[in-house]
Amino acid sequence: MRLSHTLVGVCAILASWNLQATTIVHNFSGYQTTERDLDQFNTLVFDQGKVLATGDFATLSQKYPEATKVDAGGKVLLPGLIDAHGHVLGQGRLQQQLDLRDLDLSKTLDAIKQFSRNQQSGDWLIGRGWNQVLWRGKQFPTRQQLDALDIDQPIWLRRIDGHAGWANSAAMERAGITRQSKAPAGGEIIRDENGEPTGVLVDNAMALLESVIPQPDLKEEKAALGTAFELALSLGLTGVHDAGVEKQTLEAYRQLAAEKAIPLRIYPMISGDDKHLPELLNAGYVGAPDEKLYVRSIKVYADGALGSRGAALLQPYHDRPGERGLLIHQKDALLKQIKMAADNKFQVNVHAIGDRANHIVLDIFHTLNKENDQKPFRHRIEHAQVLTLEDIEQFPTLNLIASMQPVHATSDKNMAGDRLGDKRLEGAYAWRKFLNQGTKIASGSDFPVEPVNPLFGLHAAVTRRDRQGQPEKGWHVEEAMTMEEALRSFTLDAAYASHQEQFIGNLEPGKFADFVLLDRDIFKIDPQDIWKAQVLETWVEGEKVYARPK
Repeated sequence: MRLSHTLVGVCAILASWNLQATTIVHNFSGYQTTERDLDQFNTLVFDQGKVLATGDFATLSQKYPEATKVDAGGKVLLPGLIDAHGHVLGQGRLQQQLDLRDLDLSKTLDAIKQFSRNQQSGDWLIGRGWNQVLWRGKQFPTRQQLDALDIDQPIWLRRIDGHAGWANSAAMERAGITRQSKAPAGGEIIRDENGEPTGVLVDNAMALLESVIPQPDLKEEKAALGTAFELALSLGLTGVHDAGVEKQTLEAYRQLAAEKAIPLRIYPMISGDDKHLPELLNAGYVGAPDEKLYVRSIKVYADGALGSRGAALLQPYHDRPGERGLLIHQKDALLKQIKMAADNKFQVNVHAIGDRANHIVLDIFHTLNKENDQKPFRHRIEHAQVLTLEDIEQFPTLNLIASMQPVHATSDKNMAGDRLGDKRLEGAYAWRKFLNQGTKIASGSDFPVEPVNPLFGLHAAVTRRDRQGQPEKGWHVEEAMTMEEALRSFTLDAAYASHQEQFIGNLEPGKFADFVLLDRDIFKIDPQDIWKAQVLETWVEGEKVYARPK
């Protein structure tokens, strides 16, 4: 989706309220979560971008008689939604690339051919989103399938999860990948029965090819980030935790912040694989928790993804008995990265999907905790997707946050059982088990792996069904969240996960007036229809920064 106007134009046109004056927004059904319960209100008062009060219109209009009044027209108001795990640059760049999400193999090949017609001969054709699990036979694709399209371009297409890529022969030749090539540790070159590379590279092996693809410069990255900002605001996001940025992207963010061109709250995690990591850690935090840009964490990778069989499992894959997945970094290397960050007072957010990867990461955190209390850091496990029941119980002792993506459960439901078997599903996508023991869940989408829309995540969290309503009774519905829990995971607990709960996450007095207006009441409608809710307006610091075209 690409909005037709620039964000600067939106702000200029829609910022019609005097931000120095007290404003009352009223005539809505409002919901917010607190540490204790669900708060309902019909009036919001703010001044200079910060909340003064929420409550009843009759009372607050008397208390603030001179305030400017804004009638919300009977809509629904929520605190600004926060995506605790997205990839902002990747989403922005995807707007100019080929998106193959939700297509079968035939339509995937047709889309590639069609997209190539608007490309220059010899230029790289880049895209992502293919998912062999949706195809008949569920087999990985091959370079021969791309070669048969007779496209005079090197082609590189990342899998939906970003943990595998598919190349044609031209791309493989440019990268010098041959029968003799060896995969780096933590990666795999998929080969056919004759030992020839098929064109699919998994996890760390992707770097063999991506190292020869021209990368965007600083100006291009800033433009791509701006595109992603617009999309996020249009879908009700007032905050995003950017899960892994390199030095150049961090510089792009810093420049945008200096130019006051970041219209929502961005919490980037510095990539643990960046060669400049020691330098970036030594430089300390960027920004502050009450600023649009705040950097105080790193992102570390333990393993790959379940769909590409790169998730590191304790026991072999149910549908591939000889494989247990990949550790992107071995335990010693992970420990070194995590300790370096913690010693510099940085929060550590570790990508861990398989139960073996999660077990290793938990062991590392326990080791570090013996040396120095790690609980104040609020370290996070990103995805926390498959764990043993015993390891789930370890989270409270370390004050670990489960940073999870509800839409992954409904997207993976047809694949997870194949990969894991029934027994390991007890500890997979186990939101209820985490919540029952008091672990905070910070919800996100992992965009562009999944769509950006946070209403999709709220729907999946509550129903455990996909947007087509399947399965009818929900997939392992015993792990579902309540609507209140789901909202908290996308607001207050997501803010806690970025050390910003004193400023955002709900609309308590003194916090920023970040909120959204929806066209329907997601607490009262059929839960299956939650994903259909439309964002009508998005406000950041008391300024309307998005309005849905009428």
